[in-house]
Amino acid sequence: MDDLKATREKINEVDKQMAALFEERMNLVGSAAEYKMKRGLPVFDGTREAEVIKRNENLVSSEEIRAYYVNFLKNTMEVSKRYQHRILEGMRVSYSGVTGAFAQIAVDKIFPDAVPVSCKDFKEAYEKTEKGETDCCVLPLENSNAGEVGAVIDLIFSGSLFVNEVYSLSIHQCLVALPESEISDIKTVISHPQALAQCDEYLRKLGAEKKECVNTAVAAKTVLKNGDKTVAAIASRDTAELYGLKILKENINESETNTTRFAVFSRVMNQSKSDGSIIVFTVPDEAGSLAHAINIIGNHGFNMRSIKSRAMKDLMWTYYFYVEIDGDLKSRSGSFMLAELSDCCDKLKFVGSFNNAKVVK
Repeated sequence: MDDLKATREKINEVDKQMAALFEERMNLVGSAAEYKMKRGLPVFDGTREAEVIKRNENLVSSEEIRAYYVNFLKNTMEVSKRYQHRILEGMRVSYSGVTGAFAQIAVDKIFPDAVPVSCKDFKEAYEKTEKGETDCCVLPLENSNAGEVGAVIDLIFSGSLFVNEVYSLSIHQCLVALPESEISDIKTVISHPQALAQCDEYLRKLGAEKKECVNTAVAAKTVLKNGDKTVAAIASRDTAELYGLKILKENINESETNTTRFAVFSRVMNQSKSDGSIIVFTVPDEAGSLAHAINIIGNHGFNMRSIKSRAMKDLMWTYYFYVEIDGDLKSRSGSFMLAELSDCCDKLKFVGSFNNAKVVK
């Protein structure tokens, strides 16, 4: 009995130490949540959790106990995530469009605890984050079929925000109309220019007139408001259900792998290690200046994933370049590369870094 009493007293002492360490850990978790909020990062990071478990399970010498410790770690991280979710409940995320837009769907998937803030266009969503009215914004970078979203790329060049994450969202476009409409009734189809481009082949076969709209959700809302059964919209299944519209045809986009990449923008750069980076720059109007800049990137061992030229709005026939690079430019070699690149560029901006293969379903 005395042995049991002594054992229990030792357990009580260990529990006391664990309680103090748990409180310390949760305070650190709170600090991590605040870091994520400032940089527009989500709570869940599956890669990070797997690394923690793999590293820490070997701290337990007993193989018999190790499996229980893994469960202890998983439960601890689950509690930590719930605490971070609670802290982030007041997070505000701006996007372009109304409820039901693909950007709003992306916001809900990436930041399920945040408050989505609807904006009339990309510029307003971006500027709300610049002004501190929202913590971050989620805007589309490019579509696998229709290409880059030029207005957002221009904001990257001219604005002050950083890209801290990039997510891919599969886009399944539907032809939606009033409940009493049939495909044979449709004379006009309205939607965002990107959505119209993604479904161009189907629309040509349909023979309907195309009309542009600010985004897919507004198009669906317009169909409902106008009450014209000859008008349809291109939008998602979720949007059709939200506005009580009938889906006349699903998956009308040309590509079966129709995907849009959304970037998360915030006022502070994420300093965590990443495997992709974005820069924008201009070069002097001289022979070989662009080639020289590209060679500098390659000479430092970085691979350009893509390069796009965009016309500058305030200078005719003058262009800037948007480049995505494999690798983390916050690294030592990245710093050397940026320093050398700045010597041959009129303007150079390190936009931010992100991790590859982030997918929202």
